[in-house]
Amino acid sequence: MSVMSVLVLNGPNLSRLGKREPEVYGYRTLDDINRELVESFPELSFEFFQSEDEGALLEKLFHIEDKGGYSGVVLNAGALTHYSVALRDAISAISTPVVEVHLSNIYAREEFRHKSVISAVCVGVISGFGANSYHLGVRALLGIASTGHA
Repeated sequence: MSVMSVLVLNGPNLSRLGKREPEVYGYRTLDDINRELVESFPELSFEFFQSEDEGALLEKLFHIEDKGGYSGVVLNAGALTHYSVALRDAISAISTPVVEVHLSNIYAREEFRHKSVISAVCVGVISGFGANSYHLGVRALLGIASTGHA
């Protein structure tokens, strides 16, 4: 039996977790979240990638699709969630399932954050559970892998 591989992909400003608006995003850093995922899911293989650059995120999605062997992607696209048609099109162009996650409840925040242009091409959305949103995203991918559908 092969080990399930998951890409945890993070967009702009997530490198600032723990420092940027901790009352909204919490005090855990991205490294803390990544470490907690590895500890919580020792049976999985993780790859972690964060970039401030939209193009790098697109290239990463295409790379893992072309490489194969990934069971899914947990994606926190940050601000790109709300306007990146390029990211939406990249998600739509791959067959690897993508779960959209957000630390904060985007629907309880500013109006402009209520719209996600990527949700329609993701298998699901998890929002508002802090760092646990990532864990729930991984659990969703595990469910998809075991049943074959979302």
